[in-house]
Amino acid sequence: MAKHDLDPNYLDPNFEPVVNHSSNTPFHQVLAARMQRRTVMKGSVGAALASVMGLGLAGCGSDDDDDNGSSTGGSSANTDLGFKAVAVSTANEVVVPEGYSSVAFLPWGTPITGSYPAYKADGTNTGADQEQQMGMHHDGVHFFPIDQKAGGNSSTEGLLVMNHEYINQSALHANGPTNAADNGGVRPADEVRKEIAAHGVSVVHIKRDTNGTWDIVFGSPFNRRITGNTEMDIRGPVRGYSKLVTTYSPDATETRGTLNNCAMGPTPWGTYLAAEENWHGYFMNANADRPREQVRHGVDDTSRYDWELADSGADQYVRFNVTPTGATATDDYRNEANTYGFMVEIDPFTPESKPQKRTALGRFGHEGVIFAPAKEGEPVVCYSGDDSRFEYIYKFVSSQPYYAATAGGYLLDEGTLYVARFNDDGSGDWLALDLDDADFASKVAAAEGGMVGDIQFDGFENQADVLLNTRLAADIAGATTMDRPEWGAVDPNSGEVYFTLTNNSNRGQPGFDDVNAANPNSPNATGHIIRWTEEGNDHTATSFDWDIFVFAGEQGTETVVDGEAVVSLNDDNIFNSPDGLWFDYNGRLWIQTDGSDADPYFNNMMLAANPETREIKRFFVGPQGCEVTGVVSTPDVKTMFVNIQHPDGNWPNAAESRPRDATVIVTKDDGGVIGA
Repeated sequence: MAKHDLDPNYLDPNFEPVVNHSSNTPFHQVLAARMQRRTVMKGSVGAALASVMGLGLAGCGSDDDDDNGSSTGGSSANTDLGFKAVAVSTANEVVVPEGYSSVAFLPWGTPITGSYPAYKADGTNTGADQEQQMGMHHDGVHFFPIDQKAGGNSSTEGLLVMNHEYINQSALHANGPTNAADNGGVRPADEVRKEIAAHGVSVVHIKRDTNGTWDIVFGSPFNRRITGNTEMDIRGPVRGYSKLVTTYSPDATETRGTLNNCAMGPTPWGTYLAAEENWHGYFMNANADRPREQVRHGVDDTSRYDWELADSGADQYVRFNVTPTGATATDDYRNEANTYGFMVEIDPFTPESKPQKRTALGRFGHEGVIFAPAKEGEPVVCYSGDDSRFEYIYKFVSSQPYYAATAGGYLLDEGTLYVARFNDDGSGDWLALDLDDADFASKVAAAEGGMVGDIQFDGFENQADVLLNTRLAADIAGATTMDRPEWGAVDPNSGEVYFTLTNNSNRGQPGFDDVNAANPNSPNATGHIIRWTEEGNDHTATSFDWDIFVFAGEQGTETVVDGEAVVSLNDDNIFNSPDGLWFDYNGRLWIQTDGSDADPYFNNMMLAANPETREIKRFFVGPQGCEVTGVVSTPDVKTMFVNIQHPDGNWPNAAESRPRDATVIVTKDDGGVIGA
């Protein structure tokens, strides 16, 4: 039995393996097209770009620095950045601008439901305790006003709903995790139960008192934990498909749990969608010959936490071993991994409801989902990124129209899933992943019997099979491979869609895809943010125009458009590896980072951007070792909630030895609007 690290305090890139070898987007003559009208990078990283392209960039733009890191265009009164930028930091504390205050809230282990078991700083809480407490590694978060169902927009009371992506095992257990290889090949069942319970989603009823202090509404029926063992329904086209049959659900309509929930998305009808990102690492298949549903995602012969080795032998743990052991799929869990990789809909206002896995949105490493503004009588549209190197960006358009009075999750069960192709000239196309689409069907027919990347392709049985193998379908469609597409955001004023491309150390390296127009850096060490406008500003359109909003990097990195430097990064706004992305209700764009904490960037951070002028300022710096991830505000934008994941040391409580993920509440000292 292989002995492997059971305590990754930081998300190792090995859990986002490069499994796409389809080579969809050769470079061709990207430079010639892009130099005429598209975005390029200058500066220390830009020099590497010039080397790849074989020419200098001296003629591409101005060498003049803009002290504000912005263009000189006009500005919207709502999106001005009216705060003094904070400096980079190495301190083990949260840093916010002058005139602002911050306080940690709802750290891991805070009791929120059931018997409200107190957090024990020595790590001796049980698995049953953890099922009633805040989970670990806070991530995507949303605030639902308590009166939302009645059409209200309270900013003093509501439901704070957040994801818990993965865990720090050393902190979770009193003496660290028990390694199966050192324990007769098994792990203690209660340790595994506790780890599964520390994943998932928390729904917390919170309220602000007259002094401005937020607290849990204890005893509220809305307080709820959803974990890796919670019963869930499978909905949409993949429901009932034979490749989801297990001994737990012989009719392939149910499963248990949601895992590795990163970003999320609030729906237009007031529910919460949690993304299942790196779910593949929780399963193991001892067979060398694995089905394509596992190969294309990286399931192999080891699992991340060895949950399948729990000493109780209960099927709630055995299910993580997807090696076929019985005569048919109804006798084992060979298909268990096929019930993961979806967006999971949760109704926070109906605590007795079962979460729903919405399969029409595709199965891949969902980072999150972002909805375009819903319009009465028109389809619902949402976007999702597949957070892995050389994966894709997707769009879903519902078959049925949206009507506010009757809208619900059923709108996500029927529709068309598209994947993006970013053309060299700055145009783009949405490619339907639908067997009823003539273009896609012809590509499928042409590929059948051959190799698609590392996979021998023998066709799709039906549309359920296409959605179960979304990545493979996107390979065949000819989508553009991207540099880890993560969070998306739709500008509430312009309708433009933004996505972070966090980084890609393998871009352009031997054996990997070359650069392309939308991902032009080799390697892409610091990432960038791409944006596009749908044709006619219609989010259901099948074509769009794109550009790069900003390249991340160190001082002097310029984003150059049509020969003009529109952003020049300086001490107030250097950043790397953009990850989280969110537009507040006034139209400011908030950018969160998950990258290198070395000089010159130091601790990860959050910046604010004016989307019209591209002015960018650093607003928030997290404590040591953390990722800054997940942000939302109350409707009045006077209280902001920011999540801190995997901090080092003794944050947020210096008196405790175990680090605790937590939400940070940020307010303006004069009670005003955040960022204004």
